[in-house]
Amino acid sequence: MTVTAGSPSPGGGRVDPAGRRHRVVIVGGGFGGLPATRLLGGKPVDVTLVDRRNHHLFQPLLYQTATGMLAPGQIAPALRHVVRKKKNVRVRLAEVSGFDLERKVVRANVAGRFEVEYPYDSLIVAAGVTQSYFGHDEFAFFAPGMKTLDDALELRRRIFGAFEVAETVTDPTEKEHWLTVVVVGAGPTGVELAGQIRELATRSLRGEFRTFEASAVRVILVDGGKQPLATFGDQLSARVAKTLAHLGIEVRMGCQVVGIDAAGVDVKEAEGISRIEARTTIWAAGVQASPLAKLLADASGATVDRAGRIAVLPDLTIPGHPEVFAIGDMASLDNLPGVAEVAMQGGLHAANSILRRLKNEPTKSFKYRDLGSVATIGRFRAIVSVKGIRLHGFPGWVVWMFVHLAFLTGFGNRFTTMLRWLRTMVGRGRAEREFSVAHTGGDLSLPDGVKERVEPTLFPVLEEADALARSDEGSGVAVREGPVPSTEDPR
Repeated sequence: MTVTAGSPSPGGGRVDPAGRRHRVVIVGGGFGGLPATRLLGGKPVDVTLVDRRNHHLFQPLLYQTATGMLAPGQIAPALRHVVRKKKNVRVRLAEVSGFDLERKVVRANVAGRFEVEYPYDSLIVAAGVTQSYFGHDEFAFFAPGMKTLDDALELRRRIFGAFEVAETVTDPTEKEHWLTVVVVGAGPTGVELAGQIRELATRSLRGEFRTFEASAVRVILVDGGKQPLATFGDQLSARVAKTLAHLGIEVRMGCQVVGIDAAGVDVKEAEGISRIEARTTIWAAGVQASPLAKLLADASGATVDRAGRIAVLPDLTIPGHPEVFAIGDMASLDNLPGVAEVAMQGGLHAANSILRRLKNEPTKSFKYRDLGSVATIGRFRAIVSVKGIRLHGFPGWVVWMFVHLAFLTGFGNRFTTMLRWLRTMVGRGRAEREFSVAHTGGDLSLPDGVKERVEPTLFPVLEEADALARSDEGSGVAVREGPVPSTEDPR
């Protein structure tokens, strides 16, 4: 499909020779892409936001959806709703498949059925990261990660489902295995998830089962490092370890996972390889850049590091292509941490750079302002590290609460989330405990080889329509194909 693109000036330009407004394509509606979209909304540019999901996802609270505290919609507002008042913004549900930097178009696939192109004058790529199994993708089938809504719902199914099976089995040893959960990775995601699973068992499920005490649920946190939440410093890490022990979580540091199957986890320690029998294993150990970083690097000649992140210039542009920005976790610059604040500030920087160019003003280098780090360990327990200030316990939890409420999108989501927190932490209720008995697949962050084993058909009605059309062609019936969707802005 041929799409006529504008011809902006090298620095960005105001309008092309045909009088068309400056076109900005933003790939990804996450912590990097959404702030950029909002800032450019209402400005004299035409914005196309492309994402393979229809929602913005607040990933730091995914573990609360997995453990029945928050509903998916509270942490995943629809992108169209968020930008509904920005009349110059168009949202496209499509999966980006490549970049043609010479023609200045983004190639994408819609519903697994059509190929489309989105022309741009400026491009912002904010595709984020995916789960990394450090070369052992076979672990993914037995130990899912937590990067998408479907991941969280799959973990909810496995966690609550394991308790239901344990209620039925009669063999004490088998029951113990079903009541054992292993969390691999003692970073913020692993620590927060382990804490919530343990509190779910000891508080919310107390007295609901008849053949075992929910407090008997065993949560084991495994990591190859020396301390949990090591990035917070030795003092706070020591407090985290003490709090985890108080919650009844077994912390096994210095353990390297060497095998995972349906029945448990094999770990390598100084004494040798040992076995943890567990029917539920959760992976929270590592991430790697989105494959789009490699596609963008191949198209531009840029380099990628071991984590798959693309090297960018100080202003977050790609070498040789000042009109292309790569931001957030998929970009490599000055060893910046892979946290939401970097992506958010990068998105705002890229959007401001585009606006400066439209005014013929020089762009600036990106400067990250470290706002500190927060992590919750359990009910009314959190740690905070902000510019030399260290908080823990209840004061840390208060700061953690306000930080997360501030970053959530939408007043309604903030209000209902606060109410759910009060219900769960002051009381014992968990409103979101439903789960599907059957594995439904969906938008799981699995490696491609594993995804093929578990995911259902994408848009089965469309695929059946295609099969019927091919059948009609074979029988001599004339089939009229509709036009390939055009992405050209009619304005």
